[in-house]
Formats: sequence, C-alpha cells, structure tokens
Amino acid sequence: MVVTERKTKEVRLEEILDAALQEFASRGLHGASTEDIARRAGISQPYVFRLFGTKKELFRAVVARCFRETLEMFQRAAEGRRGSAALEAMGAAYVARMAADPTRLRAQMQAYAACDDPELREVVRQGFGDLVAYAERVADVPQAEITAFFATGMLLNVFASMEQTGEDAEPWALRLLQGCTQSS
Repeated sequence: MVVTERKTKEVRLEEILDAALQEFASRGLHGASTEDIARRAGISQPYVFRLFGTKKELFRAVVARCFRETLEMFQRAAEGRRGSAALEAMGAAYVARMAADPTRLRAQMQAYAACDDPELREVVRQGFGDLVAYAERVADVPQAEITAFFATGMLLNVFASMEQTGEDAEPWALRLLQGCTQSS
C-alpha cells in the first residue's frame, strides 16, 4: 500500500499555480487546458475549479503572483541602494532571472497578450504600476531614467521571447542589445 502525505490547501494552491504558470506560459490563457494543469499538479480537474472557479481566475492568480514575485525580486535587489544603483541592481536581477528560467517571462508576455479582457488588463495594469511606483520611490531619479529603465526592460523581454539574447543572436539583435548595455 502506498502512503501519500496529505497536503494543506496552501501547499496545493502553490502547486497548482506552479503548474498553471508552466501551461499558461507555453500556451496562453485560451490555449492552456485545466486538465493539463491538474495533471501537472497531480490533482483532479474539479479540484482546480473548486479552488479557482474558472480558468480565467486561475490565470489572473498566476499573473498577479508573477508581478508580486518580480516586485519582491526588485526589493531584494535594491536593498540598501538608492538612485541609479538601485535601478542597475534591479535590472541585473531581472536579467539573471530571465536567463535562468524564461518561464515567467513567457507568462508575462501571455499576460500582455490577454489584455483585451478588461479584468485581466486591470491585473496587468496594477502589477506593472506597482513595479513602476517602487522603482520611482527607491531610485528617486528623473522620470526619463525610470522610463528608460522600463523601456530597456521591455526590449529585453522581446529579445528573450525571440531567443535573441546570447552570442548566437542575429546581428541586428546584438547591436540593439549592445545599445541596452551602453545606455545603463
């Protein structure tokens, strides 16, 4: 007889969010299947619906968690720093995370693509707004520098989504990437 450990609701929620992150990052809101999410999490599909109600609510939870984790990463990176040094530390942490595991980046891109839905758009606006507000507060630099920070980050997101960030990137991408590092 196989004995399995009973998990708390909180642990199950995190496992479902982890599984959903993988599926939504790969397939988007409409392409991902709650059946595949449940299978990946090792639970039944009805349990997913019992906890989240709908696939869209699960997607919202995944997007909100991604933004929250990015904010927490920014906070850890900027700890003890101010001004441009804080922005540089946050940018370096973001690039390192993106390089180590592009799943969250792909999920972020899927979230932007789903902004035609007003409810999802609000989650994305709130999450991105929190990142901007934190960067403005901790850096306390001219607005042009904050804008450049986020513009460079979005360009890096696009490069990463096309797998154009390494030495094997196409020449045009390498030129723009070099410009990203020179502007910081």
